[in-house]
Amino acid sequence: MASMKSAFRIAAEFYPTQLSLQQSRMNLWKSGRSYSRAFSTSNVRGDGSGPVPSAVPYDRSGSNFDSAATGDKLPSSADAVIIGGGVAGCSALYHLTKLGMKNVVLLDRSKLTAGTTWHSAGLVWRLRLPDTTIQLMTRTRDLLVDTSETSLQAESGVDAGWVQNGTLFVATQNDRLDIMKRTASMGHAVGIESSVISPAEAKEIHPFVNVDDVVGAVYSPGDGIVEPAGLVSAYSRAAVRNGAKIFEDCPVLTIETSKEGFHSSRQVSAVHTDRGTIRTQCVLNCGGAWAPYVGAMVGVNVPLYPVRHHYVVTDSIEGMRGLPHVRDYDQSIYFKTHGDAVSFGGYEKDAIFIDDIPKDFDFSLYDLDWDVFSQHMTAAMHRMPSLEKVRLKSTVCGPESFTPDHYPLVGESPEVRGFYVSCGFNSSGIMLSGGIGQQIAEWIIHGKPSLDMCHFDIQRFGAYARGKTWLRERCHEEVATKDSVKYPNDQPLASRNMIKDPLHKELLKEGCVYEVSNGWERPGYFWRQGAIPDLKILPYDYCGAYGHGAHVDYPYRDALMQECSFTDHPGSHKSIGQECEATHKTAALYNLSSFGKLLVQGRDAQLAIDWLCSNNVRQEGKAAFSCMLNKQGGVEAEVMVTPLSADLHQFLVGSPPGGADNDSLYYVVCGGSTLTHVQCHMQRAIQDQKFDAAVQDVTSNIGVLSLQGPRSTEILQQLTKTDLSVAGASGMGTQFTMDIVGRPALAMRVPYLGQSGYELHITMDSLLQVYEQLMKVPDSGLVNAGFRAMKSVSLEWNHCSWGADLGGCDTPVEAGLGSTCSQFKDYLGKEVVDEQLQNGITRRRVLLAGKPENGGPLLGSEPVYRDGKVVSYTRRAEYSHLLNTNLASAYIPVETATTNAADFAKGRFEIERMGERFPAELFLKAPIKK
Repeated sequence: MASMKSAFRIAAEFYPTQLSLQQSRMNLWKSGRSYSRAFSTSNVRGDGSGPVPSAVPYDRSGSNFDSAATGDKLPSSADAVIIGGGVAGCSALYHLTKLGMKNVVLLDRSKLTAGTTWHSAGLVWRLRLPDTTIQLMTRTRDLLVDTSETSLQAESGVDAGWVQNGTLFVATQNDRLDIMKRTASMGHAVGIESSVISPAEAKEIHPFVNVDDVVGAVYSPGDGIVEPAGLVSAYSRAAVRNGAKIFEDCPVLTIETSKEGFHSSRQVSAVHTDRGTIRTQCVLNCGGAWAPYVGAMVGVNVPLYPVRHHYVVTDSIEGMRGLPHVRDYDQSIYFKTHGDAVSFGGYEKDAIFIDDIPKDFDFSLYDLDWDVFSQHMTAAMHRMPSLEKVRLKSTVCGPESFTPDHYPLVGESPEVRGFYVSCGFNSSGIMLSGGIGQQIAEWIIHGKPSLDMCHFDIQRFGAYARGKTWLRERCHEEVATKDSVKYPNDQPLASRNMIKDPLHKELLKEGCVYEVSNGWERPGYFWRQGAIPDLKILPYDYCGAYGHGAHVDYPYRDALMQECSFTDHPGSHKSIGQECEATHKTAALYNLSSFGKLLVQGRDAQLAIDWLCSNNVRQEGKAAFSCMLNKQGGVEAEVMVTPLSADLHQFLVGSPPGGADNDSLYYVVCGGSTLTHVQCHMQRAIQDQKFDAAVQDVTSNIGVLSLQGPRSTEILQQLTKTDLSVAGASGMGTQFTMDIVGRPALAMRVPYLGQSGYELHITMDSLLQVYEQLMKVPDSGLVNAGFRAMKSVSLEWNHCSWGADLGGCDTPVEAGLGSTCSQFKDYLGKEVVDEQLQNGITRRRVLLAGKPENGGPLLGSEPVYRDGKVVSYTRRAEYSHLLNTNLASAYIPVETATTNAADFAKGRFEIERMGERFPAELFLKAPIKK
């Protein structure tokens, strides 16, 4: 408490008007009572007034900022228009020009950096999972350290103020140290120097750090700091030298869209400003915290929420210069070494959300709320006790935007073609700017990025993300738990129960532990550890902040807590194992109703489906597995496709539209989390070919039960008069209609889980009755199973999962899916596939099996070694209960293109898990036999 008093004394010395508030807080603490503010933004300074820019440790008006504005006259047209002149917009502008786009314009309603960039902390570190994030941050750092003749500095003539002094990450709990070891291992796979060190070694590196409660640390010497204004100046000056144009004080008034052709989406066509109109078919929204305003101009949902983010700057501290930055996630605080001073801040569960951020909040700050910030004062003086005697020079409290899952929003919007976004950076805009600027430029020019950006793609969100309550809850949870340890199977507690199918209550009774995907509640696994607790998901409690009472007795949260380990198998391990065993030996029933279901219909539906699908999907009576590719041959979707008769259409979703009786109809099933992405890809590929066909989402109309295992035919036969020995005689892929206890169903023999089984597609109002009858079949051995078991069994059969071990940067040939690519028809991306099938590939997806010495699990993102050299990293990892070992997928490279798969298996393979290597066996095919 003494140090807290000192903190308040320091604060009061410079901000005396806050003294009574702080003393009031102290009195509440002494009396043992809690204090919480209302969830309100009433004290937001909406007039734009506030401390001048010199409150931050950078000065935009100094020598490191050189405005790149190019004049007052707007061009009449442009290949692309960027809205927003912060670090995201200027990086995108620079990278577009690097890829050859010269007629590109950036518009800022005020001045460059005026939004959130100017008060950014300027930190650049790289050790953050997943692998794509590490690569994006590494791109930024590479731009800053490059001093060659073609570097950013040479192109711009601007020194961005890069100082390399490293980062020290400290851990006070073993689980934190485990995740830091995982991250450091992944860093090794992409060439980032780092080391896991002891508390004593951490103290040697940074003498000011208190390590009494530290259990370990990671030191990354290549990290550093950059001046935000200097970086923006470098990006913008280089872009202008490359031909781009920048216009400050040029607010966008409206954005025009047009619509042409059959079933077309809206397309960006012009940007209107108070200086004139620019005709363009490409707009990039880099509006930061103001990006939702820009999106609203064309009806595009930009799911982010602005939050006030605070930090303070100290006076000079003797001996501080040159020491590394410090990140203490367990205390939720960061220290930035800036010259011989320190800035520090963090993230709170009672963060102040900004419901309506003023549009003219240029170079403005809010009053720092000492009631909120006091927790960081406590944490700071615990981690660096010498701060107790240091005076504060200034405070910074500015808007920062956060997203519902803590990943940025990047890519082309699902609602409007040609409308791209690059925003929602979650306090990491500076360190992500170089990588994301490069990827969005590739997206715009080439149609796809070179990295797997599925976790960043704005198309990951469906219509459910438009709800303001949903958005505020999810964004709050992300801010409040930003620095919490994130475990592999963790689930959000906010914004749940948005979409529930008719089995929801029944499966809860059976012990279903739900997980969420694309807004749907879907079975994760089933509780098999004694009496079934009440696992319903309660309304979000805001972690007890803003006057909400925190949930005390919460069995669902307790179930999630059993998953909290990196070194041991989770508490659900045995339950999932029983579900996997039933799938292999008896029968398991999976509720897959959250899967995406789409109909393709129209005069050109057959032409459209042929163009979209790599496989031949026109086989009568067959449900065909296929990939859908981009023009570079990368896989944009994995789908099951079934030709439908008009009668089957009537059964599934009602009467076909007028005239549709003569049209071809196709039923497409995809993973639920990929639905928006798949639908957008299909619609846009169809429009580009000018086919008269439409894609309709019928997900909410149709439920899916997957009956898997050797007894599946025996069980199903007891509920239908259809002779399954005849109807299913054609084997895997067979599809037919049948009645189940008087309810019609579309049955498919699908091979996803390797055993004989059926997917039953049923109208939602029939789902509960069919489920109940299946579970009543006597002596069947049938058990409920969830997605966790399905993931495990599917990897045993070497099936890919889009977004995990397969994506838009991986071709079917590289993924081992060349057999799904027809040689006898044209389809999107075929040229790339044919070339690889003929001339070979330089990398291939394989499976690796093995156990660390301590028997713990693999989680993905572990380095893979061949003959002692890092050659790859694991994409997806599951535990095989059948084989009693870990399985992981990885793409293994070879030096020369080959058509011989065995070439990829040569060598001695190892996997590194948290710094320790162990032998791994490589498989080119499924490690279990059919």
